[in-house]
Order: sequence, then structure tokens, then C-alpha cells
Amino acid sequence: MKRKLLLLFAFTLTFAIASKAGQSEPGDEKTTKDDPICLVIHAETKKPLKDVSVTAMLASKKEKVTTTDEDGIFNLEDLKPGIYKFIFEKAGFKKVTKDKIVVKPEGVQLSIEMFELDDLDIMPSPFSTGIGF
Repeated sequence: MKRKLLLLFAFTLTFAIASKAGQSEPGDEKTTKDDPICLVIHAETKKPLKDVSVTAMLASKKEKVTTTDEDGIFNLEDLKPGIYKFIFEKAGFKKVTKDKIVVKPEGVQLSIEMFELDDLDIMPSPFSTGIGF
């Protein structure tokens, strides 16, 4: 039953994203029906994550930094074709790094899941004294 609900949610989310990608507001020339979709979601709830910082790096040089919108979608337009490293960061979540992502002239599609930090990840080690040896 849980699996069926998860599949239904995933299908609904995919449909909603596909519908949003096909819509454009007046004066929003950047969004077209054929734009690749890049999405960041919460790994456990599968809900879109807003305000995730996305950094695209080409040959160790920052090419673009953007953030996800309220639907967890981010835009990678204006990236030159090449092999990129992507870094995804949000307060309270584990940083995600994806290497060797190929960006083609027609774009790239990415779907990223981010996990919340555990309490142990946030707290400093009790063995850390702050003194370097």
C-alpha cells in the first residue's frame, strides 16, 4: 500500500512539473515547453525543496549559481556544453555533489534527492577540543 501511494505521488509530481514546464507567463520568454527540467526534492517526503543553492562548475571554475523555486525547479540555461560538477546546498540538509554531468547544447535533465542532516551531523564531536595537534 505504501509503495502504491509513493508511486501515485511520484506520478502526480511528474505530471505537475511537466504541466508547469509547458506554461509560460506573459513576459516570461525564458520558459519554453521544451526546456529541460531540473528538480530537487526531499529524499524522504519526496516534496520539492525551495531555495536550494545550485552551483555548476566547469573545470574547477564556477559557471553559474542559482536557486530552486517553490516547485524545487532550477534553471540551467546559458550553460556551455561540457562536463560539469554540480553542488547542491541547503541549510539543514546534507550537501550533494554530482560529478561528470554532461550538459549538451539542448540542455540537461537532473533529479536530485537531498537528505536532512541528522542531529549527529549538526553537533560537534565531544572529542573536538578546538586545539590543533
